[in-house]
Amino acid sequence: MTKTLPLIATLAALAALPAAAQEAAAPAEAAAAVGADVAYIFNTLLFLIGGFLVMWMAAGFAMLEAGLVRSRNVTTQLFKNISLFAIAGIMYWLLGYKLMYPGEWVVDGWMGELFSFASLDAVGSAGAGDDYSVGSDFFFQLMFCATTASIVSGTLAERVKLWPFLFFTIVLTAVIYPIEASWQWGGGWLSGLGFADFAGSTLVHAAGGFAALAGVIVLGPRSGKFRPDGRMQPMPGSNLALATLGTFILWMGWFGFNGGSQLALGTINDAADVSRIMVNTNMAASGGVVAAILVTQLVYGKIDLTMVLNGALAGLVSITAEPLTPSIFASVLIGGIGGAIACLVVPMLDRMKIDDVVGAIPVHLVAGIWGTLVVPVTNPDTSFVTQVIGIAAIGAFVFIVSFVVWSILKATMGIRVSKEAEINGLDISEMGMEAYPDFVQAK
Repeated sequence: MTKTLPLIATLAALAALPAAAQEAAAPAEAAAAVGADVAYIFNTLLFLIGGFLVMWMAAGFAMLEAGLVRSRNVTTQLFKNISLFAIAGIMYWLLGYKLMYPGEWVVDGWMGELFSFASLDAVGSAGAGDDYSVGSDFFFQLMFCATTASIVSGTLAERVKLWPFLFFTIVLTAVIYPIEASWQWGGGWLSGLGFADFAGSTLVHAAGGFAALAGVIVLGPRSGKFRPDGRMQPMPGSNLALATLGTFILWMGWFGFNGGSQLALGTINDAADVSRIMVNTNMAASGGVVAAILVTQLVYGKIDLTMVLNGALAGLVSITAEPLTPSIFASVLIGGIGGAIACLVVPMLDRMKIDDVVGAIPVHLVAGIWGTLVVPVTNPDTSFVTQVIGIAAIGAFVFIVSFVVWSILKATMGIRVSKEAEINGLDISEMGMEAYPDFVQAK
């Protein structure tokens, strides 16, 4: 009996070896599963937090525009900003998201799915093999769509009718923006060509600027803006404190705009890159402010606060096409040149009799083009030729389609309020309420 005990023990040990091997493998598999879960959670969290911040930019646009328009038009601008945000949400869900991120292309590389609603993961489950939740992706991308529409709002302020503007917003957020954005972010033809636009200097900001430019050409300038002798009549905004607040809100929201566009936070490298993006974003805005201070002092003899505010925004727009690869010095330089360009473009537009109330065309269109063109300087994976092709294609598409839509609206509904309504202010003619009733009554 005693001789058989060692034999029994040996056999038992041999029999247990497969189980021991399984137990050794189990922690490795579990660790891999936990790692994938952690990456999923952090990636989703980045999308959601980035989306929250970009959504807050809607408040920034509202405050900026409310401060830069005259007091009798403030209510209208506030209404336009909250209504366009709601319209963008619904239209991007109904049509835009699947046009932009198609499961199947209607026209390969050029147009995504038609009449296909965005959908979410089932309750209590995550998409198999996904790196983040479907809902977080939709939420984040929607905010970019709404931002594009916000850019148009301020340019056309103080003389555009509300309903035609809202109809244009429907077309822009449901069709125009999703199609051109799909060319790059949806895996379309520009992406295959090697075009680079990290977070949307052209896809979002210049696109919004092109739509605004088309609208302002069809709409025309405000009454009295340009005198018969050709000189420009200044029309100061109502509240520079609100405009400054709006700029700071937009500045903060840009950390979600650019930082969230890394699209991943599940690894150490991704976390480091997100921090790098946010630092570069901040430094580009700082460069834009300093450049605007210097340019306005040298060119006009005095510092212009409104141009300094737009200098910050132009710096942010400029770095948006590539906030990851530049050094801090390069970021300051890119943002500074963007801020200087925006300041210099304003008088050029005045000479062309293009009346942009808030300066969205210099900030978003011109600085957006600059930021996209300069990408190859710090990112060797693209080329100047490819960048020019992308800008030209997006610009031509957005401008032409927008011009056609605005022209149709002008011919059918009329897009401009009467001269009397414009003089009295859109708050009374379009909204029937005033933002500053006590102030108006006191006058």
